[in-house]
Parts: sequence; C-alpha cells; structure tokens
Amino acid sequence: MIARRLLVTLCLLGGVLSAGVHAALATPDQGTVEIVPINGTIDEGMAHFVARAVAEAKADHARAIVLDVNTFGGLVQSGTEIRDALFGSEVPVYAYVERAWSAGALVSLAASRIVVEDGGSIGSAQPIPHDPKTVSAVRAEFRSTAARFHRNPTLAAAMVDTSVDAPAYKPPGGILNLSADQARQAGFSEATVGSLDKALTYFGVANATRATAQYSFAEQVARIATSPEISGILLAIGFLGLLIELQTLHGVAGAIGAASLALFFGTHIYGGFSNGLVLALALVGLLLILFELHVLPGHGVAGVLGILILVASVLLAFGIPFFVGALQALAIAIVLSAVAFALLQRVLPENAFVKRLMFAGTQGPDYVASADHRHLLGASGVAVSFLRPAGVAAFGDVREDVLTEGEFVPAGTPVRVTRVEGARIFVRPDAGG
Repeated sequence: MIARRLLVTLCLLGGVLSAGVHAALATPDQGTVEIVPINGTIDEGMAHFVARAVAEAKADHARAIVLDVNTFGGLVQSGTEIRDALFGSEVPVYAYVERAWSAGALVSLAASRIVVEDGGSIGSAQPIPHDPKTVSAVRAEFRSTAARFHRNPTLAAAMVDTSVDAPAYKPPGGILNLSADQARQAGFSEATVGSLDKALTYFGVANATRATAQYSFAEQVARIATSPEISGILLAIGFLGLLIELQTLHGVAGAIGAASLALFFGTHIYGGFSNGLVLALALVGLLLILFELHVLPGHGVAGVLGILILVASVLLAFGIPFFVGALQALAIAIVLSAVAFALLQRVLPENAFVKRLMFAGTQGPDYVASADHRHLLGASGVAVSFLRPAGVAAFGDVREDVLTEGEFVPAGTPVRVTRVEGARIFVRPDAGG
C-alpha cells in the first residue's frame, strides 16, 4: 500500500514537472528586437546612430538587432564604421534588405543572417574615386566581411571591382549586383520575403517586442541639412545675404548669410562629408569677399578670387562621391538667390522699414533732396562716394542721393542721369564725361 502511494505521488510529481518544462519551452522569453533603419545616404550621422543603437540593444538585453536596409549607399568610411560597430555587437545582428547598394552592401554583409525582399537587390559597390588604391582597399573590406559569415568572398569582391570574374552573375567588366533570387542562390541571402514582418517571422523574433531606433535631434539636423535640396536653400540664403550686404554694408544681411553658410559647412563636417580644411578654404573665400567690399572696393580681383574659392569649398564640402549632388545644390542656390535678389531690388527701395537699412550717405544741409528731380534728367555729374549701387553724386554744387542700375561705380567716376522716378535718381558711368 505504501509503495503504491509512493508510486502515485512520483507519477503526479513527474506530470507536474513535465507540464512545467513543456510550458517553459512553448512560451520562451519574448524579449525585445531592435529595428535599426538603414535608409537614405550612409554618412557619419548614421554611423553615430547605429553605434548608439547597438549600445542600447546591449543595455536592453535585446534578443536581436534587425537592420531595415534601403539605401543607395554613401560614404565608404561611414559604412566601414557601421560594419565595425555591428561586428562588435554582443546582440545577434540580422538584415532585411530592400535595396543595399554601395556602402549599404557592406553594412548588410556585416549581419550574420540576411534575407532579401522580393524584387530587392544587393551590390553595386564600386567606390568613387575608383583608382587602384581605393578599389583595392574597399575590395579587401568586402572580402573579409563576406568571409566572416562564410559567404563567397569572390562574389563580394566583384561588387567592388569590375576586374573580378563572376560569369554566373555578371558579364566581364561589369559590376556585380545580385537580385533577390541570385543572392539566395549565391548564399548571400537565406530567403526571399515580402515584408519586414515576414522577415521577423523568418528570423524567429516575430513575437518579440519591437523597438525602432530613432535619430537624435543633432543627427536629424545633420542628415536633413546635408541633403542637396536643403543644402541648396542654405547656400541660397548665404549668397543672398552676401549680395544684400554688398548693397547695404550694414552687416545685418552679411551676418545672416554667414550664419547660413556656417550651418551648411558645420552639418557637412558633422555628417562626415567634409573636414576642417574645406571650412578653412571657405573662410578664406569669405575674407577675400569682405576685403573687396570694405577695404579695397572697385578692383574686383579679391572679390572674384573669393567667389571662386567659396564655390570650390562648397563643391568639396559634399565630398567627391557626391559631386553631382553638389552641383545640384549649387544650381538651386544660384537660381534661388538670383531670383530673390532681383525681387528684393524692386521691393527694397519702396519698403519704409528697409529704407532705414539702406546706404543713403550722410545727411546734412548739402544733401537735402527735392520732391521732384526731373530737371536733372540727362545731367552730368561726378560720384562723390562709392555707388554700390546707392551713394552720393555731385551735379555742380548740388549733391544728391543716387542709384545705379546695379553695377558698382567707384568714387570720382563721371556719371550721367538716365532716369528719374520720384525721389530716386538713376545714373550710369558717363564714358564721354
């Protein structure tokens, strides 16, 4: 009897333990999965962002980091920094690839597991400039990154170097870009999926709590301000400020323009596109322009040289790989600033508030303007001050506030009145004077 009761007790205890073990296996700790978006241009701001996300995933004891990759690429240096941060992660790193070109391919290959979206692709990583030294260095990065997770290093090298043969996937002399099916066949991708949700299911983390990494305010500002469109607007404000400063010489417009240019160059340095040398070049250009405006006006050499140096620094601020984007931003800036300046030239003289900022010469008994100056139409005189385009000209013993049509006229230049509009007297250099 006692033996029978002991046997029954052991059986019940075994059943309870078995049920507990089964329940534990059936409902594992769901944990957290950190979704890290790799979208847009890969730059230094993104490198900071990914490194921070990896650290946060470790601190939160996340089950996995899943990269959501959709990028045309970016800076190789930043891509390498992201790769190193992912290699150093203590949390498993997976990648869901919609499009991973250039540096995006390197980032994706740094994941231990990869799936590619149906219709997605990975590759096209030829560096710019593609000189032998750069190609050799980037090719080695791709080979070693692929080999770390037992992917074909030769195919990874073919994404970078056109001289690497991969006859099953690309023609001779071409650059390798694998479609979703090709990536799966080549062992770069484990599966072709239709969405991020299906990728999470494939990775076995669909039931985990999702936490999507977010850019900090500074990272967002840097990434937004370095886009060609916003960069073009910042440059337009900077150029317009300098043009208005050329007219007024009061410093307000110049300060606004300088601040806009400082934001442009500062964000590009923070984003990794530029460096202190380019900023120094821009400062030299600005100093030469200011020298032309305030110290030795009228000669043009310093001003033209300053403009050329400033334009060169703007192009270099984007980095050589983004030269086309630099031209786009510069074109936007030139068009916007030219249109805005033309409109302001019509508005400024009629605006009572702005009139207080415009250069109108020193007021005194000899500078009293009459209400009607039509009697001066066609009269010849001499520019008493620099006309930028506003200034003072003398017609016999009478001095009047005058305007040119936009050109700079040095002091002492003979001028002739071409038209009169109310209190405004327009002049131009008088070649026959």
